[in-house]
Amino acid sequence: MKNLAIIGGGSWGTALALVLAPRFPNLRLWVYETDLAERMRETRVNDVYLPGFHLPPHIGVTSDLAEALDSAEVVLSVVPSHLVRGLYERMAPLLHPSALFVSATKGLENGSLLRMSELIRSVIGPDARVVVISGPSFAREVARCDPTALVAASEDISAAAEVQAAFSGPTFRVYSNPDPIGVEIGGSIKNVVAIGAGVLHGLGLGHNAMAALITRGLAEMTRLAVAMGGKQQTLAGLAGLGDLVLTCTGDLSRNRTVGVELAHGRRLDEITGSMRMVAEGVKTTNAAVDLAKRYSVEMPIAEQMYQVLHEGISPKVAIQRLMERSLKGE
Repeated sequence: MKNLAIIGGGSWGTALALVLAPRFPNLRLWVYETDLAERMRETRVNDVYLPGFHLPPHIGVTSDLAEALDSAEVVLSVVPSHLVRGLYERMAPLLHPSALFVSATKGLENGSLLRMSELIRSVIGPDARVVVISGPSFAREVARCDPTALVAASEDISAAAEVQAAFSGPTFRVYSNPDPIGVEIGGSIKNVVAIGAGVLHGLGLGHNAMAALITRGLAEMTRLAVAMGGKQQTLAGLAGLGDLVLTCTGDLSRNRTVGVELAHGRRLDEITGSMRMVAEGVKTTNAAVDLAKRYSVEMPIAEQMYQVLHEGISPKVAIQRLMERSLKGE
């Protein structure tokens, strides 16, 4: 495969363009903002979302979807979850039926509660070859070629293996996995738990509390994924535990930042309004609570984060509620 279209010019899409550029001689990066795309063509720098990194000359930057998708053998979408449906509906007439579709979005669609791979197939057809990539990966660290390991998952293991072979390189190691349910649920729900981790950090509650939250958060993620048909061992891997630890402890985590600011007393609309990039956990919390009800899965951390985000419960009260729940076996 030589022709790659990356749809989404935020920090993650730009970082993926940088790390994949040596492996795709024809790479086009679609950027929504026309003015940003023009500046990137001139300066070779994404000064809004990933300043300080220069794009190689052969990466074509465009705000025209038809141009980005022309002859694309691989279509890698890297956009916020709430924009995926509309974007694929726009792309559908421009897509080659034999293309391989890769989703790097970590989220769920509110309302339908679809995972991104399900949503993509619902738009472009049930026979589409769809692979999801996920794992512990801050965009800035990928862009500067720090060692990073991710998972490429699909029910079609040959498609996952194709992505693994095409994307892997000296600083970017990709493992194949046949469990997209586990990978997508892990990548989505960890953002909800990370908001809780930010709350703990913002309240100054220490390492004991953080370790407990990460461990019990992993239990919630695993229960939901298994109830939906995923595999328990997937959640113990890069797309589950690995991504959870990174997002709960790393200062570059947008979802953790939301939790920190909530603990400091700022309003959610004020926090999100001041952020250039989307914190997926804010919207995913709604879907997580709805999925927990649908599958009769207990998810107390997700429930309390929903209460904090959308019901006006104070972060301190939410933590107290978690600690005072009825006693159970582990």
